[in-house]
Amino acid sequence: MSDGRDRERTEALKSAVFTIPNLLSAFRILLVPIFLWSILNGRSWEAVLIFFLAGLTDLLDGFTARVWHQRSKLGTILDPAGDKLLMAASYVVLTLPQVAGPNHIPLWLTVIVFARDLLIVAGAFIAFLSWHQGAFPPSFLGKITTACQVGTVFLVLWLNYRQAVPGFMSWIYVITLLTTIASGVHYFVFGLSVLRQHRKK
Repeated sequence: MSDGRDRERTEALKSAVFTIPNLLSAFRILLVPIFLWSILNGRSWEAVLIFFLAGLTDLLDGFTARVWHQRSKLGTILDPAGDKLLMAASYVVLTLPQVAGPNHIPLWLTVIVFARDLLIVAGAFIAFLSWHQGAFPPSFLGKITTACQVGTVFLVLWLNYRQAVPGFMSWIYVITLLTTIASGVHYFVFGLSVLRQHRKK
């Protein structure tokens, strides 16, 4: 009787771990070192393809999780971890002029992107310690910021492959900077309001 229950628990654990969304997220994480290797070795076209493929897995894991109801606790960790790891690696390596060329992401933009993420992580950690909140759905402004940040990386990769230096890239960097700052301020203000509400309880 106990063997049957143990077997059921093991199968349930497997089904919660080995889901299509989780496998896609894990695959995206495994793509990060290959992506970095491509950039560091001057393989611009491969870097574009790998980044596009990683973005596609991000869309697919969210889609399959919703449609096939395969959300899991592991998925809530793997999905954002894969996204942040890819974006962090992209911004760091594409900020280096000796590696990324002819276009490279300005250092000031990379610093702001990292500062915003650190602010969000710190706020989430405080919320978890204070009232054990584990889920933090992104805001609309946060989604716009993510789209701008991802678009900036893709444009830099694509233009570097084409060896083109268009004048509009400076505007792309500024737009990404402004949305990043705006969403960071939004999350900070929202976090303070939630913190005040919980302190009143």
